[in-house]
Amino acid sequence: MSRYRGPRLKMIRRLKNLPGFMGEDEKTNLKEVRVTTDQSTSRKISQFCVRLEAKQRLRFNYGLTERQLLRYVRIARRTRGSTGQVLLQLLEMRLDNVLFHLGMASTIPAARQLVNHRHILVNNCIVDIPSYRCKPKDLITVRNRPTSVNALRNKSLVGDKTPDHLTFALSEGGRPTGLVNRIANRESINLNINELLVVEYYSRKA
Repeated sequence: MSRYRGPRLKMIRRLKNLPGFMGEDEKTNLKEVRVTTDQSTSRKISQFCVRLEAKQRLRFNYGLTERQLLRYVRIARRTRGSTGQVLLQLLEMRLDNVLFHLGMASTIPAARQLVNHRHILVNNCIVDIPSYRCKPKDLITVRNRPTSVNALRNKSLVGDKTPDHLTFALSEGGRPTGLVNRIANRESINLNINELLVVEYYSRKA
């Protein structure tokens, strides 16, 4: 299944709050969306539907394809620790998600575009792979060229709150700079989801 490119508000209405998927325009309409969704909660929902919705919320929030998410679940199963928490850590440490949390992009898809267009440096090296897994002590900066600076000129740098596993600052030249302090933990992940439901959904596939 390919990456979703349809109307965002339609998905937000169906899956509710998706921080990485929503832009500023969608946030202004979020109150109206909640009123609409709360009126249709009387129908009986099966356990499969609950697990499917949790999986869809995770996939759309991080902008993944079905194949990518399944690959992350398989990696999490082979890693020591809780599979659900390891899965969230793998997704949180993606470069596009780190840029979003640093406030360099309004959404994760916008952050992915910055990476694809080669505007981002990791440890002073160009990285054009959005799924690049950031590590502690990684230094994330913007290339010192006019097109890269212009790409972030209209961005509202530093969001509501930078997670404690990241540090944001502006360099002397005014370029935004981010530092990965450590691996993200469950408390720093601003996504209301039960990750165990996602693991259970993939229990027969992974």
